[in-house]
Parts: sequence; structure tokens; C-alpha cells
Amino acid sequence: MTGRVEGKVAFVTGAARGQGRSHAVRLAEEGADIIAVDICADIDTVTPYYPLATEAELKETVRQVEALGRRIVARTADVRDLDGLQAAFDAGVAELGRIDIVVANAGIATYGRSWELTADQWRDMIDVNLTGVYHTAKVAIPTMIEAGRGGSIMFTSSIGGLKGIQQVGHYVAAKHGIVGLMRTMANELGPYRVRVNTIHPTNVATIMIQNPGTYGMFVPDDPEPTQEKAMPGFMSLNTLPVPWVESADISSAVLYLASDEARYVTGVALPVDAGAHVK
Repeated sequence: MTGRVEGKVAFVTGAARGQGRSHAVRLAEEGADIIAVDICADIDTVTPYYPLATEAELKETVRQVEALGRRIVARTADVRDLDGLQAAFDAGVAELGRIDIVVANAGIATYGRSWELTADQWRDMIDVNLTGVYHTAKVAIPTMIEAGRGGSIMFTSSIGGLKGIQQVGHYVAAKHGIVGLMRTMANELGPYRVRVNTIHPTNVATIMIQNPGTYGMFVPDDPEPTQEKAMPGFMSLNTLPVPWVESADISSAVLYLASDEARYVTGVALPVDAGAHVK
């Protein structure tokens, strides 16, 4: 049986673990080869909350994709570095021969009331979660247009791209920003049959939310926030009675938007959020 993205090549950022790895593996299960990129280094404003991915984790993504019989080109690159990201993308296309799917997934989370965020927190957030998404699309689009086969570009936004959330104003600003970028690119790239959409998860069970910084969002006056203490807050966020969703739930949306089943879906902000955006 033919996979839903059989013979296609996907470029996935933030691919070393979490949602990025899940997306890469799910697309590989359905027949895609993968260009995988991750920073594999820490960012100073993020590490007080959680560590970023490692080279060992990126190698594990490679192992899982290759175990499915698919090819993968993995490179360490920072989405803030346009030239480095372009080199990683070009190396992947040189080896795998084409590009059909772009998943701009790399992102960070830090915390604080909007007026109390440091200049470095604001700058790193916008540089990674907004400019990094733009860079990811920018390095791939000329090759997609030149190939003339169309394609699918996806930006990982958030329910924070659809509503305000306290303690993460810089994150919300970036996630709203990529919705505007998506809507513009959908119009610009429509004549080339390149579709552009955003995906809006609620909390996803990865290290980005399973850390004291996120717990503290829900119990801001507690000096020692824990998952248990934060659980009522997690539950209150969603309409469906779950505290979070799994990476696989977001990967199912990625696969749908990447596939020909969504061949006429573009310019869409797709929530996968247990009803959080309507609550």
C-alpha cells in the first residue's frame, strides 16, 4: 500500500526530539524522506527552564527514520542563522533530490509578565519563533517554485497564535506573527501550487511544557511549582477534559496538510487544541 506522502521529501526543523521528531517519523512512516535540522545547543534565556536538544537526540531521530527504511539527512543548524540553515537545507536537497514539504517546527518557550520580560528574552523569542520560521520558509521556497510541483509549508503556531495567554506575551506575539506571515505567503505562493498553513496546538506533552516554568504559569505565586499543583490550570485550558495532547496528535495534522488529501487547503489556521481556542 502506498504511503500518503510516498516519494516526497520533508524539511523539518526542531527535529531532534518532541514534536519535530514525531513529525519526521510520522512522515517517514508514510513514505517521505527527511531533511532534519536542530540547533543541538542551549540558548541562555531558555536553559533556566529546560535544556534544548542534543546531538545524541538528533542521532536518535536519524535512527528511527532509517529503521523505517527511509533516507534522512540530519544537520545541526540554528534557525536564527539564515546562511547556516540554507547550507543545511541545500545539503539535504543535494542528497535527496527534491523538496515537497516544509515543517517549520523549531521553537522555544520562556516565561514572565510582558513588561517584566528581559530584552534578551524578547529578542531570543522573536528571533527563534518568528524570524526562524520565516528563515525556514525562505530557504526552501525558491527550490519549490523552481521544481514546479507545488508543495506544502506548515508553521507550528499555538493556541497562543489565536488568543492571549498570560506569562508568555513574547511567545504569543511571535505565534500571532507567523499567522500573518502564513496568510501572506499563502496568497503569494498560490500561483505556484504551494500551500501554506499554520497548526495551533494546545499544550503538548513535551519538555517544553513539562518544566517548572510552565507549571509556574498556572501557579504564579508558588515558589516551587510542580506538575501536580499546575494540573487544575492545565485542565482549565481545554474544552475537552484533558490537560494536554500528544506529539502524535499534532503529527496527524502535519501528515494531513502534507498529503494530497489537503491539496486545496491553504491559508488555514488549524487548531489541534482540545477546544482551547474556543474556551
